[in-house]
Amino acid sequence: MNIKYILTLIVALASSTYGAAQVGDAEKDSLYIQQIEDHKEPDKVLHAEPLYIDLIRDLGARKGEKEWNLGLGLTDNLKFDSYEALIEYEWAPIDRLGLEVELPFTFYAPMHKTENDSILSSLLNSIKIAAQWSFFVNEPMATSMALGYINEFQLSDFRNFGKPFIKGNVYNPFLVIAKRWGNNFHSLIYTGPKIEQNFSSNKFHTTFDINTSFHYMISGTRNFIGIEFNKTIRNGYFDMTMRPQMRLGIADNLLIGIIAGIPVSRENERLSSFVRLIWEPGHKNK
Repeated sequence: MNIKYILTLIVALASSTYGAAQVGDAEKDSLYIQQIEDHKEPDKVLHAEPLYIDLIRDLGARKGEKEWNLGLGLTDNLKFDSYEALIEYEWAPIDRLGLEVELPFTFYAPMHKTENDSILSSLLNSIKIAAQWSFFVNEPMATSMALGYINEFQLSDFRNFGKPFIKGNVYNPFLVIAKRWGNNFHSLIYTGPKIEQNFSSNKFHTTFDINTSFHYMISGTRNFIGIEFNKTIRNGYFDMTMRPQMRLGIADNLLIGIIAGIPVSRENERLSSFVRLIWEPGHKNK
């Protein structure tokens, strides 16, 4: 048989196999997106949402959706390690509106040769309550927008717990804009000011957050890989931490998110890690 004919046949077969695989992935994506967006009313756009700066509820939330989150994190500082832990519950009482209650903890452990008295006291940071309203959901544009507000009642650390019980408040309005590009690529912007009030001095301190994220969602699944860029502007200084991340589905209603933290311009913080366990009671793939 002519060698040129054989080579031509191999190339043609490889091309057709690759094309079939591409079509298969595209069909898988389209079916999955249709399942999320068109299975129920009202309209909803499938977005890959960041894992560290977590949204209050899915953009375009539908009535009855709910979710529990458990988070654990570790940050390597120069003189001590800090451990994060959180528990949060979020739900949608009506279409387009998400609500959340969160209890975030921070525990501090001294590094070698660092005295306990020289580090901060562990604490329940605050009692956080939040709301998020999706005011724009457009399936043809694959775009969603939302306004939200987080209120944090800041608590005294464990050494001085109850003296006073609530020492301050953080007012945090925010805006979210998310866009899906094709079937697999996702981008999101989460931004807004944080206004912190100290009740004892009645002083206010303001920072501004600009968080951007980019993700690639694996065909036909809720699994993704991506990165967050968490940026803060305070007193004229700019801080940024890059957070590469991935989310894996363990069961129909159980996911795990794994995040690494790489500070870019912070002097007192080194690498960090964070794990988020996500349970959606009542969720079931059809």
